[in-house]
Amino acid sequence: MNAPISSRRAWVTLAVLLTGMFVSLLDATIVNVALPSIRVSLNASESSLSWIISGYALGLGLALIPAGRIGDRIGHKWVFITGLALFTAASMACGIAANDTQIVVARVLQGVAGGIYLPAVGSFIQLLFTGKDRGKAFGILGAVIGLSSAFGLMIGGLIIEAFGTADGWRWVFFVNLPVGIVAVIASIIILPTKEKHLDAKAGLDLFGALILAVGLVAILVPLIEGQQEDWPLWTWICLVGGVVLIGLFGLWESGVAKRGHSPLVPPTLFRHVSFTMGTILALVYFAGFTSIFFTMSILWQSGLGHSAFESGLFTLPFALGTLFGSIASQRLVAKLGRSVLLLGAAMVTLGLGAFWLILVLVPAADLTDLIFIAPLLVAGLGNGFFLAPNIQFIIATVDNSEAGAASGVINTMQRLGTAIGVAVIGSILFGSLVIAGKPPTANDLAVAFTHSSMLAMGMSTIFAFLAFLLIFALPRNVSQHTQRAVVIAE
Repeated sequence: MNAPISSRRAWVTLAVLLTGMFVSLLDATIVNVALPSIRVSLNASESSLSWIISGYALGLGLALIPAGRIGDRIGHKWVFITGLALFTAASMACGIAANDTQIVVARVLQGVAGGIYLPAVGSFIQLLFTGKDRGKAFGILGAVIGLSSAFGLMIGGLIIEAFGTADGWRWVFFVNLPVGIVAVIASIIILPTKEKHLDAKAGLDLFGALILAVGLVAILVPLIEGQQEDWPLWTWICLVGGVVLIGLFGLWESGVAKRGHSPLVPPTLFRHVSFTMGTILALVYFAGFTSIFFTMSILWQSGLGHSAFESGLFTLPFALGTLFGSIASQRLVAKLGRSVLLLGAAMVTLGLGAFWLILVLVPAADLTDLIFIAPLLVAGLGNGFFLAPNIQFIIATVDNSEAGAASGVINTMQRLGTAIGVAVIGSILFGSLVIAGKPPTANDLAVAFTHSSMLAMGMSTIFAFLAFLLIFALPRNVSQHTQRAVVIAE
């Protein structure tokens, strides 16, 4: 492209890009409602259920920054197409999986594929649009993010209801195939090939990416497998080794920068204390809010015996709250500044805390979806207030020239937060699960899963409260350059 354009073709291109983005972000939540069915159909272990969610988030998070660098170097069109094609193939692999190992591997590949093509969406918006049109394009992007994250469980429940509980979970993945194939063909035809401002010298720190990946896997494996294995010595060795590798990754990145090459994560970003705290905020918040879907799906179906569709309906107040909160968030940012994030995190903490309190006080047999409507609606509204503008405020802590790199780091931390949060919550949920009765009655299951869910939701509430405290490290208002930041959230 010779110059940024704002034409009918640009908007058609945006529609193609957001179609691909929608299915990737949808798969971050839609699978939660299918977990109980997968557990029964494949006789999947408890740790496998955690890996199905955490593996996807980990793969996506690790691929985001390297894929963005490759796109900057060779052009984003074919990176987008390659990632989308791989995502479609991995979706097929998930749908035909014969055991839990196969589906976990396919989910990790699916996450990596999503991480390959998602960065191209924001890059193309920067290239295709200028002025007010660019703002509108990013606004549409935000709406797609809100819709995909808000209604994933509902859509998953509808699919399983339509195709049956035995194999309906497979169609949660198969539904990606026609969308993916059409989007790949449309991308080949419509996406512009020539892109201005490509950086032929953009480096790719493969060794740094390897150290980071191995370190994070070393941390996640014991978090997910530890409770099932009764925390043997190897789990503690893995945890310590993972922390050491993350430290070595930091030293390696500093060395890469000193040698004049392009580090995967620029160390200069972390000279800003507020940015460092902001990345921790991104990790902690996403560890808290994304893990609640895992807990609610297991409780509502495996514990209380409801269908997948009813489980999706159960989360509808949170979904609607998130949608309306996201729509209102940008107007609130102009009026309230950082306070909109404080308001959002406070409402999430209160909503999740009320959910936890209900599980503590109300007998399992008396739990109905009606008594959870208000807590979920409050938490959903707060999530919407926080979700859309949080990256803008974190990026406001760094210089304009670092905004692009900072956006990539934050998006990666959000994905890693999801992976770690589900690992921790899954460990608490299943590690505390003690079912009386052999065979157990429906009441035995309800009591056991309600107790475990209470502990898991308590941890999610703590994550939300810690996120609320971390917001005070961010600037009170955002600067102009943050409005152009690439936002990919779920």
